[in-house]
Amino acid sequence: MANRKAPSHSTANSMRESLRQKAIEICDKKIAQKGEGVGISFYAFFKNKNDAPDILMEAAQWWIEKHQLDHFEKAVKIKTMIEKGL
Repeated sequence: MANRKAPSHSTANSMRESLRQKAIEICDKKIAQKGEGVGISFYAFFKNKNDAPDILMEAAQWWIEKHQLDHFEKAVKIKTMIEKGL
């Protein structure tokens, strides 16, 4: 436990910059592939392995606790929220 790094973000329900950038990149990719009506889940920001559980939890807290979003939301909506710093 003593070797754990402190999160690089300021509050429990915010996203670190690297996650914000990754989420925007994924939203852009999905929108380009399937159009502006495409829905995504926060799981879209991660590969199919649990190699960064702290970052996965950070995304889940932002999505579920802070914003009370549905499991799938429009990628355009998520991108806009992230760009606004919500």
